[in-house]
Amino acid sequence: MERGSLSIHAENLLPIIKKWLYSDQDIFVRELCSNAADAIAKRRALGLMGGEAPRVEVIVNKSENTLSFIDNGIGMTAEEIKKYINQIAFSGASEFLEKLSESGEQIIGHFGLGFYSAFMVAEKVRIETLSAQGGPAAAWESEGGMEYAMEEIERASVGSTIKLYLNAEAKAFLEGPAMRELLLKYCSFLQVPIYLREEGPEEAKAGEEAEEGEKAEEKPVNTPSPLYTKQPSGCTEGEYKAFYREIFMDFEEPLFWIHLNVDYPFNLKGILYFPRVRPESIGNEGQVKLYSNQVFVADNIKEVIPEFLLLLKGVIDCPDLPLNVSRSFLQNDGYVRRISDYITRKVADRLTALFKEDRKAYEGYWDDLHFFIKYGCIRDEKFYERMKDCLLYQTSKGESLTLQEVLERAKEGHENQVFYAPNQQGHSLALSLYEGMDVVLLGTPIDNAFIQQIEGKNPGLRFIRVDSQLSDALKGEGEVSAEDASALETLFKWALGDESAQIRVERLRENALPALLLQDENLRRYAEAMRLYGGSMPDFPIPSTLALNLAHPLVSGLVGREQSDDTRALCLEIRDLAELSLQPLIPEKMTEFLLRTTALLAKLI
Repeated sequence: MERGSLSIHAENLLPIIKKWLYSDQDIFVRELCSNAADAIAKRRALGLMGGEAPRVEVIVNKSENTLSFIDNGIGMTAEEIKKYINQIAFSGASEFLEKLSESGEQIIGHFGLGFYSAFMVAEKVRIETLSAQGGPAAAWESEGGMEYAMEEIERASVGSTIKLYLNAEAKAFLEGPAMRELLLKYCSFLQVPIYLREEGPEEAKAGEEAEEGEKAEEKPVNTPSPLYTKQPSGCTEGEYKAFYREIFMDFEEPLFWIHLNVDYPFNLKGILYFPRVRPESIGNEGQVKLYSNQVFVADNIKEVIPEFLLLLKGVIDCPDLPLNVSRSFLQNDGYVRRISDYITRKVADRLTALFKEDRKAYEGYWDDLHFFIKYGCIRDEKFYERMKDCLLYQTSKGESLTLQEVLERAKEGHENQVFYAPNQQGHSLALSLYEGMDVVLLGTPIDNAFIQQIEGKNPGLRFIRVDSQLSDALKGEGEVSAEDASALETLFKWALGDESAQIRVERLRENALPALLLQDENLRRYAEAMRLYGGSMPDFPIPSTLALNLAHPLVSGLVGREQSDDTRALCLEIRDLAELSLQPLIPEKMTEFLLRTTALLAKLI
């Protein structure tokens, strides 16, 4: 038996593996299974599989406190063990760190590095292997990854068995259901079938030596040929929906999907689903799973999937990703950006094609799509350029119009102006003033930033909220005399107890409210931005102007009225009605409003 120390700086290597290369302890499952699949791929490539069916077995043995990973891949000779295991992929720990930090070389796939993740959970690891290329079988064993022992053994089957003797902190991995979940998490689409068994020591030995034919009835844990690897023309709607339910456990059907399948200029396959995105789900990411050669890398990697597309769900597989050894981090280079740009373009192409070919369906999806589309337009210039003619604005009339259509309908004197309201219910009275005009509804948290983006892209365009100014189209016939205006301003300042209050007297349509509360558009947008992004002034006060409608009898009846308790009550009632048409009253003011209203009504009896 040969014994020795590993030709590395061992005191540095294991901390690197445990704390730097791998953020999750369970990652050893992925590394050992994917190494097994690589070994099988090598044996296939050399034409040495014969009649054997490729397979990977994972055996959980509670009584032995072991996990075994068995494959019928290429195997190793004793010399290859020395080369790939003992020398840790030809480099010491210091050289390894230098290679990671200074070069863009993709070093994933070096067997020794992935193998050493086993020591995150094992106090001892044993390899037994027989090479398909000849030579005696060999065994390698190490406790703690510092020293090893090697010997020649008898082994009948080509391939490798890696047995992990788990440490005390890792016994949770001996639970069969938990191991199945990990295999599904990391190896759902591994190209080689994986079989999971739970057994005792005698059964494990018998199972390892069993013939392939005896295991034909077994069902693999994984799906070696997932839907996204097939040609889109060969997939049915039912298959797409079933794949979505299986992967995301979401029984609400997706709106539609994109099947990505490209071989040049890079190899990329996948399916992106457009789920329903309701206002209450805003802020929650979707789940875009990233794979490399059908081996799971991570969820929602923003270098590949643009941030705004993370509201989608899907699977992306790109074998050529420049991953580092942990398979979880991307080298930041132009290749990755090209992949990201391609995915963004394909999403935009799918949306614009739907808009042009079936606008009715597109309009039906808008409630679910608009948040991430608007977010994408803000975050990605190229996405905006592709989507700008397909952006919809829902109106108070129940229509969905493009910006161009809204502007074409604008009345004379309102060219390049878009009137909008945060919502239809809360602003229904204010909206009544805009009868005959298209008022768009913009009520989500992102709309404030979105309309500023659209204004910036269209010089001269202005979005105007219905409670920010009085359009000429809202004004009625007749003028307001200076005497009436002065009298009402004086009366209301007295009633409100605020000489600095902003009071404005206009003659609006007769069917309008007695008063409107107007807020400066720019200041209101600023205050909303502060609240949305957690600024230091979440309660930034917005100055407001009380616009009195002299055409309304409640207001005109106050002209010349003497100051009294009833006059004050009427003025305060008009002010509160104006505020209620804009927003709910705070509890204290609501209590005052209800008591005052009750008292005024009692005088009518």
